[in-house]
Amino acid sequence: MLAGRRSRAALAALAGVVGYDLLQRRRAVLRNFPVVGHLRYLLEAFGPELRQYIVTSNNEERPFSRDQRRWIEASSEGKPNLFGFGTDDEVESVDSLVIIKHSPFPAPEPARGDPAGAPRYEIPAAKTIGAEHRRAHAFRPASVINVSGMSFGSLSATAVEALNRGAALAGCLQNTGEGGIADAHRHGAELIFQIGTGYFGCREESGKFSLDRLVEQVRGAPVRAIEIKLSQGAKPGLGGMLPGVKVTSEIAACRGIPVGEDCISPPAHSAFSDVDGLIEFVERIAAATGLPVGIKSAVGEGGFWTSLAERMAITEGGPDFITVDGGEGGTGAAPLAFEDHVALPFKLAFAQVYATFARAGLAERVTFIGAGRLGFPDAALFAFALGCDMVNVGREAMMSVGCIQAQRCHTGRCPSGVATQSRWLMRGLDPGLKSARAANYIVTLRSELLALSRTCGVRHPALVTADHLQIVSERYGLTPLREVFGYEPDWPLLSPAIHEAVGG
Repeated sequence: MLAGRRSRAALAALAGVVGYDLLQRRRAVLRNFPVVGHLRYLLEAFGPELRQYIVTSNNEERPFSRDQRRWIEASSEGKPNLFGFGTDDEVESVDSLVIIKHSPFPAPEPARGDPAGAPRYEIPAAKTIGAEHRRAHAFRPASVINVSGMSFGSLSATAVEALNRGAALAGCLQNTGEGGIADAHRHGAELIFQIGTGYFGCREESGKFSLDRLVEQVRGAPVRAIEIKLSQGAKPGLGGMLPGVKVTSEIAACRGIPVGEDCISPPAHSAFSDVDGLIEFVERIAAATGLPVGIKSAVGEGGFWTSLAERMAITEGGPDFITVDGGEGGTGAAPLAFEDHVALPFKLAFAQVYATFARAGLAERVTFIGAGRLGFPDAALFAFALGCDMVNVGREAMMSVGCIQAQRCHTGRCPSGVATQSRWLMRGLDPGLKSARAANYIVTLRSELLALSRTCGVRHPALVTADHLQIVSERYGLTPLREVFGYEPDWPLLSPAIHEAVGG
């Protein structure tokens, strides 16, 4: 009898845990996998100790290390994100250690009333996007950190909504990705509408681009700019396909495609096929919408960028902003060879593009945006030192709303409900709670980026230059970043307009 009572008590306790897991909204994995999901958090809690003696160090896991994931989780939950006992990086490694040159006289913290001293640590962009080309709706972004393009379809509706609400709370922009504008994008955040090769949301039934539908699309949504996606870092030169079984009525309506049929993004645009055609396409869209128009691309052969800069100088038209995506950028699915070997990594890619425009005298006429694993304070500061005006965060933002780097994005079985269309898995992700985590992450990233900038002796990340960073080189030499990437001393990394805009 005693054994029977114990069994009933154990079953009752188990039922209680199941009930709690199903009803709680804080952990998507527990809602989706009651009881079993606790093993994941238990193993994670003992992970550092186990790995120290058995498996790996805190910096060996990829694409994001344990330390990086811990920093994002703590930041998004509003918990202390400090680390004890010193760095576990190999600080004497050669050609990999970046040193930020701190000033003996750091810039003072912002006074109360200064936007940078507000609770959200707002850091407005230094440049007004579209001002050089006199776009009717040119604007100065309120945040130098924004959410990168991640389409509804690759991400769940609940994840897109959580990111949108979080972007609204943090006062930053959300890029729609190439999947069109969904209802999940309409929860307060301002948008950058991305146009991909499939022209989803702005296409005719034949799949060709429709300017009329684009105008209609942006007129009915809080769109501040338009981005033409040429390629992305994780799969440059490739299109994509969303299988018909995943094309729900909601996705079909968002993209302007038939329900249940395979949704194909071709490798190249059909609306243009050369640099002059691209510039004409940009100007045509800008004239019809009044919005700033930019491009997003990974970097391969350099002839395209040279030709683009030359033609922009001659025509005085072209993109208002350029988003450079590094080869280490993320995607839901791509061939391994493309992920590992096609497109330059961000630092080399951006330096090449910036150098091309600087030599052409156009660097100050374009707003530069960086993307590709830049969602950490040191990585973001490096991007600004190379000449970025803004930084987009993608997978890091996904992790702030619950992604656990399960790397099942391509299967549709994301356990945290982020990269899936399964209604059962999506129900585990509560957009209201996760939006606060996304906002906390963005605010913390801006706060620490601002602190690093002040450590360098300047008030704004846009004032950080290639002279503020150096790299440990062979035989323990210190090589300035400017020299490593071939930046010339007379390039206008800091124009008077930028100093005036940020109060430098």
